[in-house]
Amino acid sequence: MAHEAQAATQEPQKLVIRNIGLLLTGMLEHPIADADTVVAVNGRITALGRAKDVDQEGATHVIDANGTALAPGLIDSHVHPVAGDWTPRQNQLGWIDSNLNGGVTTMISAGEVHTPGRPRDIVGLKALAISAQRQFANFRPSGVKVHAGAPCIEPGMTEQDFKDLAEAGVTLLGEVGLGGVKDGPTARQMVAWARKHGIQSTIHTGGPSIPGSGLIDKDVVLEADTDVIGHINGGHTALPDTQIRCICEGCKRGLEIVHNGNERAALYTLRIAREMNELHRVILGTDAPAGSGVQPLGILRMVSMLSALGDLPAELAICLATGNTARQRKLDCGIIEVGRSADFVFLDRAQHSAGDTLLDSIRLGDLPGVGMVVIDGQIKCQRSRNTPPATRVPALVKGKTS
Repeated sequence: MAHEAQAATQEPQKLVIRNIGLLLTGMLEHPIADADTVVAVNGRITALGRAKDVDQEGATHVIDANGTALAPGLIDSHVHPVAGDWTPRQNQLGWIDSNLNGGVTTMISAGEVHTPGRPRDIVGLKALAISAQRQFANFRPSGVKVHAGAPCIEPGMTEQDFKDLAEAGVTLLGEVGLGGVKDGPTARQMVAWARKHGIQSTIHTGGPSIPGSGLIDKDVVLEADTDVIGHINGGHTALPDTQIRCICEGCKRGLEIVHNGNERAALYTLRIAREMNELHRVILGTDAPAGSGVQPLGILRMVSMLSALGDLPAELAICLATGNTARQRKLDCGIIEVGRSADFVFLDRAQHSAGDTLLDSIRLGDLPGVGMVVIDGQIKCQRSRNTPPATRVPALVKGKTS
């Protein structure tokens, strides 16, 4: 009760972001907003528009964007976390913090598969999933929101197992195919049980990623009917073009393109989605940590690559890494609109880029510079140590960093 009373007496934290040069909403249908000011109270967006029309009174924190672009925090739809900010796959500390410096504010686990001694028995895999879900719910490395606790299904699981997982707070399945279930009929039954109990599913697509995994082709992918077609461009080895097209045309599920995959297959998937007028299905991930390492700028690199080589307007490419993923994953971030989480990344053209503007530079294939990252209305990173230096950077002119 004392804690509740203390929380009730705390003054609201009001963040005002002013002098925004370009507001990228994350929404395909409306990627650029006519606004130069955003207001957030207690980590939620409460207003956006022109400065003269927005209530800025009582701000506890003010950020001067200095003419830079404001975009939703980037979302990595495919990561493999283990314990906090450490990955045994590369024996590396700080990989999540490095991704924060690449503008990523939210990550989705596709399975804690690199956990040493990962249990394959049903009791053990459920315990690992629940533990991972709890760990990352209680601890945000560098402030990044990691949605974890994604069990890889094994033969012998029953509907009751999925009900137990859901009641314990698990909302994700790890990549179907990374566990012992690799056939379509069994996967389809278990995916249906998961969906019934509110657990979202992803499937491994393509050739084996590491020793012990295997090929998952179009027939298994389509029969399993997972919510997301994980790394449709391969993780790392892609399926033939005919199979990729068959998957795109044969279902209406999310089409996940990852950095640690086949770039030509990524561009092919993008082209098919645009031909089908279903760009909203395309979401982005890194599939890291992996054998190829950790790519802190993986999402930004995907945005620039798809824009430059896929002839996709930069403002739309950014939507694939934000709003598309938020909608597919049912998240309250990824879009700049009233009521959403105040997760932002400030971007500007890299110094000496050939592009005249931020969007021009991305269309030319350059990475943007990250000037600041905000999560739940709090500054978590200022000028990035990983991106090329931005031409302009925002500044905190009132208040203190968290």
